[in-house]
Amino acid sequence: MSHLFEPLKLRSLPIRNRAWVSPMCQYSATDGVPTDWHLVHLGQFATGGAGLVIAEATAVTPEGRISAGDTGLWNDEQVAAWRRITEFVRAQGAAAGIQLGHAGRKASSAVPWDGGHGIPVAEGGWETVSSTAQSFGDAPAPRALDTDEVAALPARFAEAAQRSDEAGFDVVELHFAHGYLVHQFLSPLVNDRTDRYGGSFENRARLALEIAEAVRAVWPQDRPLFARISATDWVDGGWTGDDSARLARLLAERGVDLVDASTGGAVPDATIPVSSGYQVRFARQIRSEAEVATGAVGLITSPEQAEEIVSSGSADAVLLARELLRDPRWVLHAADKLRTDNLWPVQYQRARPH
Repeated sequence: MSHLFEPLKLRSLPIRNRAWVSPMCQYSATDGVPTDWHLVHLGQFATGGAGLVIAEATAVTPEGRISAGDTGLWNDEQVAAWRRITEFVRAQGAAAGIQLGHAGRKASSAVPWDGGHGIPVAEGGWETVSSTAQSFGDAPAPRALDTDEVAALPARFAEAAQRSDEAGFDVVELHFAHGYLVHQFLSPLVNDRTDRYGGSFENRARLALEIAEAVRAVWPQDRPLFARISATDWVDGGWTGDDSARLARLLAERGVDLVDASTGGAVPDATIPVSSGYQVRFARQIRSEAEVATGAVGLITSPEQAEEIVSSGSADAVLLARELLRDPRWVLHAADKLRTDNLWPVQYQRARPH
C-alpha cells in the first residue's frame, strides 16, 4: 500500500489520502462571494481524487482582502455560496477545507493579471492596516493598528470560522504565512511595535495564539484546525525554522492539529532558494521538534517525490498547487502509477489506464 494513499484521520475526520489541494487565490469573487468559477475550480480537484480540497485565502473582513476579487466569509450571502461548493466537493469523497486570513499591508491590491500593485484609496482602493506603518515595497503605507484593534482581530477570525461551519467545511486553516497580517506580527523584520504585540518572540506570537484559541473555541471539537505558517523569512535577522517549531508547539497546545509549512513573503527583497521540494525540510523539522502533524508544500511535482515525503516521515501529507493547475487529475494518475486505490469517478472509469 502506498503511504501517500493511506487514509489519515484527524480528530473525527477521515481523509481518504494524503495528496491535498493547497489554497490558491483565484481573484474571481464578487463582493466576497464565490462564483461558478470556484465551484468548477475546486470541484475538479475533488473528482480528481484529492483527499482534502482547501479553498483559497478567504478574508475575515472586507478590508482584509488581498484584492477586490477575493472571497470572504463575513456575511450570510457568502455562506450560502460556499455551501453549494462544499456539498459538491464532499459528495465526491473529498474533505472540504477553507483558509481564513487577513492580508494586512498586502491588501487593496490589483489582481495579478492587472499587475498586482497596491491600489491607493484615491484610486479606488481601501486603507490597509498592519503591525507597522512601513509599506511593503512600493505599496501604499499601511496604518499601524492600535492595541485594542489588534485585540479585536481574533473575534473576526472566530466569526468567520463559525460561518465556515455553517457553510459545510470540514477543516479550517488559519493563514499565518506569506507576509499577510499575522505574519506581519510574527516577523521581526516587519513588527516594530512596543506594546504587548511587539518585541519579544512571545509578544510577536501573541496574535497568532489568540486567534488559534478563539477559533478553536468555536470550531467543532470533532473537526481539525490547521495553521499555515512561513517557516522562514529567508533573511538574516528574520523569522526562522527554530521559531516555527517553537510556534508550532504552542499552536498545538491550543488545539491546532496540523501545521502547513510554507516560507517567505514578509519582505520583498528576500532571496529564496527555490528548487524541487525546497520547503520540505521545514515540515520535517516542525514535525520532529513540535510533535505535531505537518503538511509539506512547494514544488512537489511527481508521485514518487510525494510518496517519499510521506513514507520518510517528513510530513503527514503533501499539498499541491501549480501541479494541479497543470493537471487537475494528478492524484488519479499518481494512484495508478503507485498501483493503489482506484479513485476514478464512475463516470470516468472508461478512461482509466489499464
